[in-house]
This record gives sequence, C-alpha cells and structure tokens, in this order.
Amino acid sequence: MSHVECVFSDGCARITLADPEHGNPVHRESVGELFDAVRSARRDGARVIVLAAQGRFFSVGGDLGAFARSADVADYIDDLADALHRVVSELVRAEAIVVSVVQGHVAGAGFPLAAAADIVVAAESARFSLGYTKVGLNIDGGASMLTHTLGLHRMLRVALLNDTLTAQEAHAAGLIARVVPDADLAKTSEELVAQLLRGPVGALASTKRLLRAAVEPDPESVMRREALAIRLNAATPDGREGVTAFLEKRPPMFE
Repeated sequence: MSHVECVFSDGCARITLADPEHGNPVHRESVGELFDAVRSARRDGARVIVLAAQGRFFSVGGDLGAFARSADVADYIDDLADALHRVVSELVRAEAIVVSVVQGHVAGAGFPLAAAADIVVAAESARFSLGYTKVGLNIDGGASMLTHTLGLHRMLRVALLNDTLTAQEAHAAGLIARVVPDADLAKTSEELVAQLLRGPVGALASTKRLLRAAVEPDPESVMRREALAIRLNAATPDGREGVTAFLEKRPPMFE
C-alpha cells in the first residue's frame, strides 16, 4: 500500500498524504515515502511543492500503535524522528516554494510538518494541536521552530497545556496565509500555486532563503536536539505509560 502520492506537472510537485482511512498517520513507511517524494520533486526542479492530504484530516500525527508494537520504542522513535527531520529539512532547504493545504485535525508530528511549508492555506475546519506531553513525550518534528511564528508564550501554552489552535487563531498568529471555507480550499490553493508559478523563480527562491536564514540559521541543529530529547523521554516510565494509556483510552498515571 502506498501512503503518499506524488504528481509532477508544469513545474509543480503535488505530494499528497494518502492514507485517509487511518487519518494519514506518521510512521516509518509514510515518512520514507514522503522523503522520496520531496527528494524527487527537488531533483525534477519543481518550482512549487504542494503538500496536501486526502480525507477529513491532514494528519493525526504519530502512529502510537506502531510505537507500542516496536521491540524497542526508544530506537523506533529515534529512527522516526531522524527520518521526519530529514523531510522537514528538505522542505525548508528546497529552492521551491512549499505550500501546505490543510483541513481537519492537524495533530502531533503533522503540525510541524504542515508548518514546514513557506505558505499554509487552511480550511475553516482546520485545528492544530501538538499533544506530545499528553503521552509523556517532548515536542518533535521541528516543532521548536514554531516559536518563531507563534511567539514563546503561545507556543508554551500549545506545547505544555496541549491547547488546540483553530484555523482563525493560527491565522491571527501569522502561521496561516489564507483561511477559507472547506469547499473553497482546493480552488484557493490552486490559485495561489498558479500565482507562484507565474513569479520570478530566482527572486522567489532567494527571498525564501534569506528570510528563513534570518530566523532559522541551522534548523538541523534544532531538530537534532528534539530527536535526542524524545529518545530519552520515550525510554522513561512516563513515556511508556503515556503511549500505553493512549492506546488503552484511559488517563495516564505519570510518575
């Protein structure tokens, strides 16, 4: 089964998370396919990369069932974090302008993945949450870099209290470029992509590079700190209890 679809046409690579039955979860297989798709888009010289998802949700985040089934959850999460960070790095470093098109729940690792785009277009139904600390883990996937956009104390609230941001709140915070009715999401995103494709390729790429360097001079170092921390937390009793409690649909009993 393919978890990611990629179509390249007229300078635009459209990469779609394609496991709607399960909410487009983040696991080794889907992240591996996503990395291949982004690498292929860059290799083919895409001027715009569109990251979208099938179904009601953009992504429900990490597949905690896969965490629980792994022989060594710390190793599994460490490998997954490294793989996801490579995807985020590819999107951030790409010359192409990256547009994410989101609807429904955008949770866990799906949140920083969507936010790795240069421009985010969201349906009114979009809801953004992290939820890592609910299961005894620290933020990951490049979520630390969201602090530049959301501001320190809003980010602390979202990360520590697991508050959910509506599409309108995320727009007011500067994360989202456009909020539109769900029925208009595809049309609006395609109009925006068409505008970017008509633009000056070199100037757009240079502007992206300059602006990102101003706030994220070394995103890989940020993400590596996240990966080291999440590996340590996954191996603790609280980390194991958090995942187990989530799967058993009960409140966790943290030490």
